[in-house]
Amino acid sequence: MGSKSFVSIFLMASLCAAIFGTQSVASQTQMQPTFPGLFPPGLPVDLIKCWSSLFNVEGCVLEISKSVFSGKFENVEAACCKEFSALDANCWPHMFPLNPFFPPLLKDNCARIVPNSPTHN
Repeated sequence: MGSKSFVSIFLMASLCAAIFGTQSVASQTQMQPTFPGLFPPGLPVDLIKCWSSLFNVEGCVLEISKSVFSGKFENVEAACCKEFSALDANCWPHMFPLNPFFPPLLKDNCARIVPNSPTHN
């Protein structure tokens, strides 16, 4: 099996784990209407808010997904970095439950791409 196939399978498994893991929390949090085609029903409001800003920048979620699995940040563009840097750090454990070390690394890298963005504290 090629490395690209493995990365694709791992990405899908990670996204499924993130979605199913948050659904158990959904019954304890306030629910919001879903965005057709973007989020399945039952996700907690906080997770929707976390991801929605990244979906507003074209290609941002794909750029971040590629960086998660490659460990390379050169494909993350300034607009995407700006949105990611604006996210609350409380979003990170819900967005990247299988890789808690990734968000601070991306945010530090984004501080180099977008000079006015704060570094991870």
